Amino acid sequence: MNWKDLFYFHAEERLPFAILLCLIAAAWTVALFKEPSSAASPLSSAAPVPRDSVAHPVGDSPAPQAVQAVVPRDTSPRLYSYSQAHPLRSSSTTPRYPRQEKFPAGTVVELNGADSLTLRKVPGIGVSFSRRIVKYRELLGGFYCVEQLREVYGMDEERYAALRPWFSVDSSAIRPLSLPRSTFRDLLRHPYISYPQARVLDRLARRPGGITRWEELSLLEEFPKEELRRLIPYLSLQEE
Repeated sequence: MNWKDLFYFHAEERLPFAILLCLIAAAWTVALFKEPSSAASPLSSAAPVPRDSVAHPVGDSPAPQAVQAVVPRDTSPRLYSYSQAHPLRSSSTTPRYPRQEKFPAGTVVELNGADSLTLRKVPGIGVSFSRRIVKYRELLGGFYCVEQLREVYGMDEERYAALRPWFSVDSSAIRPLSLPRSTFRDLLRHPYISYPQARVLDRLARRPGGITRWEELSLLEEFPKEELRRLIPYLSLQEE
């Protein structure tokens, strides 16, 4: 077989073969002369192109750009701390109450002459309880025995047993109510006088001659013997 027979084409085959050769040559030409994409890409450039230099089509507005705020250096004085801004709440200005001094063991306090400050010096008595004792003493007109402390609001047997050795009573300091001069409201205000008893006392004190003896009250059912006994130190039959 002659090698020339390999390149022999019929007349109808020559045109397609020529077109194929032209396409192959054109493809090689484009591949050789085309520039590398990395060199032509703007994204690989070392210096970024400013957005303002990019042309925008007519009628389009450039997209909003983020603006970095420039914060000036703070030259103002430093802010106050919380304690400086709120001096009343500062720990340095918080009032500190001195510790209450207490009496030494063996001290005896006269119950009718002691004020609330003196009572607070007795171990076991604080501010509130000292005020209760003073208030109840004023309502009574004074204590005639230490056992009356049991009647103070909040007093229990355990506390009374602890406080009993600290007190004594001067019954001469009692201020009795004068029946001839006392009103119904005055009588009703006393802790030992009930409403029915106040009505009877007020009626008897206003009658001619008033009340001359305590036995007159002992005959009345409104005044049981035990209640009359504790009430007598706080009532006076004389007009004082």
